Amino acid sequence: MANGFQKTLSKTSLLVNFLPTSTLLTFETLVPTFYHGGAACNSVTTLMLTALLTLCVLSCFFFHFTDSFSVGGRVYYGFVTPCGLVAFNPGIDEPKDDKYKLGVVDVVHAVMSALVFLAIAFSDRRVSGCLYPGHEKEIDEVMNQGFPLIIGIVCSALFLVFHKYRHGIGFLEAAAA
Repeated sequence: MANGFQKTLSKTSLLVNFLPTSTLLTFETLVPTFYHGGAACNSVTTLMLTALLTLCVLSCFFFHFTDSFSVGGRVYYGFVTPCGLVAFNPGIDEPKDDKYKLGVVDVVHAVMSALVFLAIAFSDRRVSGCLYPGHEKEIDEVMNQGFPLIIGIVCSALFLVFHKYRHGIGFLEAAAA
């Protein structure tokens, strides 16, 4: 039983690497720079908010397709493709292992990360009120029913079931030697 408990804790601690924590922090930091308090949301604000949401969702995808490897004690990063890893540093010999090839689990993780980000982002009244004006009551009702929490729990459970061992950019552990 202790072994099962230890395994559960170690898997749960990996969630921070899969959830869009830094993307959400960036989003929440940048939203107030162009959406001020009670000011009405105009077409420029809507465009900027949509662009920010798009960039954040793309970052959720991008970081799930990165991995790291070490050569001569130095850690390098690359982008995972169906053919293998492509290093960000030109001239570095990329590893040829199958574990560095793009898989279905990578895509599932990227989609789930984007869903978690969007669920939390749309729970912000500035976002929902600007993108869906006049529907604040309906959106508040959905959000008060626990929609972001449900998305977070379901995606976190799926992260644990369909685990992957990518050591992408920002991963807290050192890359595998």
